[in-house]
Amino acid sequence: MTYREAMIMGAQILEEQGIADARTDAWLLLAMACKIDRNFYYLHMNEDIIEEQQQEYASVLKKRAEHIPLQYITGEQEFMGHRFLVNSNVLIPRQDTEILVEEALKVVRPGMDVLDMCTGSGCIIISILKNVSKVNAVAADISKQALNVAKENAKLNDVTVRFETSDLFEHIRGEFDVIVSNPPYIRTEEITKLMPEVRDFEPFGALDGKEDGLYFYRKIVDEGQKYLKPGGYLMFEIGCDQGEDVSALMQQAGYSEIKVVKDLAGLDRVVIGKGKEACLTD
Repeated sequence: MTYREAMIMGAQILEEQGIADARTDAWLLLAMACKIDRNFYYLHMNEDIIEEQQQEYASVLKKRAEHIPLQYITGEQEFMGHRFLVNSNVLIPRQDTEILVEEALKVVRPGMDVLDMCTGSGCIIISILKNVSKVNAVAADISKQALNVAKENAKLNDVTVRFETSDLFEHIRGEFDVIVSNPPYIRTEEITKLMPEVRDFEPFGALDGKEDGLYFYRKIVDEGQKYLKPGGYLMFEIGCDQGEDVSALMQQAGYSEIKVVKDLAGLDRVVIGKGKEACLTD
């Protein structure tokens, strides 16, 4: 089988199984299995693939045809221009989440203390550190397995983060200038309606926002004030229909300057609020 024949076959197999972007995925899996790039492919497309690489390609194609996410097969995903390792213990970093990082970068400065709550792969806090030096960073997650991935990503991207295994703020100490969070926010009943790549393979606990999707927002909003420095910022990624509800939670808890930021598709994606200022005394 030639490289070209393998590419055509792979795309057809994935299309038959209803895989979106079947041709792109077939190419990426072929490149991984055969350790080639586009230049090599076009120069050698009519040459035969060695047997060992054919077997590897067939193996990864089978996984993708079963709707295992491409990133869990390749083991990585790009986010904010940086490479992140991923496996089934963490959500796959998505472009929508870059909006949260971009908003954080508008306020984070060298010397600040920043907490990433529900860090998962660590892509948010690590991306902040890649753009701002000398930030004192803490990242928390209830999942030890997720934190193991995040620690590897911190090493891969050469940044320093203090990781805490913590059920929200349970083991968090100190105060922070900025708290960022992409918590689980999908309504439990909605998870069964998601595409199989998400529903069947991404970690349920990182998706499930309980009955109304707002469980973790309530907890973080309520407890977050105790961990914010005066005038510090709390920043959330949200579901596209949650801007009004999360804003209301923050307003009720005493946050100010609350705003909703839209993503590139024009959908609500981030909510930001400012914590209480220091009380002035005589």
